[in-house]
Amino acid sequence: MRVVGFIGPSGTGKSHRALSVAQSKGIEYIIDDGLLIKGNKIVSGISAKKESTKVGSIKRALFVYDDHREEMKKALEIHKPEAILILGTSDRMVESIAEQLGLPPVSEKVYINEVANEEEIKRALSIRNKEGKHVIPVPTFEIKKDFSGYFLDPLQIFRRKGKGKLQLIAEKSIVRPTFSYMGKYTISDYAIYQIADHVASNIPGISRISRFKMENGQDGVTIDMDVIFKYGYPINTLLNDLRKKVRNEIEKLTGLNIKRMNIYVKSLVVPDKFLK
Repeated sequence: MRVVGFIGPSGTGKSHRALSVAQSKGIEYIIDDGLLIKGNKIVSGISAKKESTKVGSIKRALFVYDDHREEMKKALEIHKPEAILILGTSDRMVESIAEQLGLPPVSEKVYINEVANEEEIKRALSIRNKEGKHVIPVPTFEIKKDFSGYFLDPLQIFRRKGKGKLQLIAEKSIVRPTFSYMGKYTISDYAIYQIADHVASNIPGISRISRFKMENGQDGVTIDMDVIFKYGYPINTLLNDLRKKVRNEIEKLTGLNIKRMNIYVKSLVVPDKFLK
């Protein structure tokens, strides 16, 4: 196996450029912050960006945890990559990851200043330091389940192809991990209810939400709500419309992954026009 290191200080844009560096070297597999990535999919691992502290994040990235390391070794045995790109903040870090995973020695090294100019590196550092943003080189739908409750932003990279035409060449995700903040953030159940209630109040045919309950799980939240509909509207159509709009708005505004949504129609109210 050919092992290539991609090296640069934290926050200089390595993850952002990992796919292009890998492609230029004819490499399909990337190890970045505890993850094994092939193309636009996560093959194995746990993201270091899920850790609540910087120390935990570093340990995760270095495969210090036995179960994480063994899981990655098994994945490498199954996939048998011909070449792999390992991202790290120093020569020693890249070499240590290769050693931890039982890979051959690093045969080639690419440094961030070879693929990004000084202005680009400064801009990346500013975004990291001021906004706490980190890039994961896979589409947002790939990590949405694992990063439920984090702030997620999709990042699409295009290149111009012909006159006025753009071609999508890569999809990545921006996350803001817990350790990027001065403390932890929480979103109250009542705030989620208010989002759902606002959405429901703008759908003709829905009177109100009479009960709202949310339960947090490891890979997302489950929402139960009772609603009161107005007489004269098709119930199935309203249910589908409400479920779709509430899910989209909550996930867009909070980053929560809604694992399940149960909606119960408890009663109907009859508008005055039907009573005349």
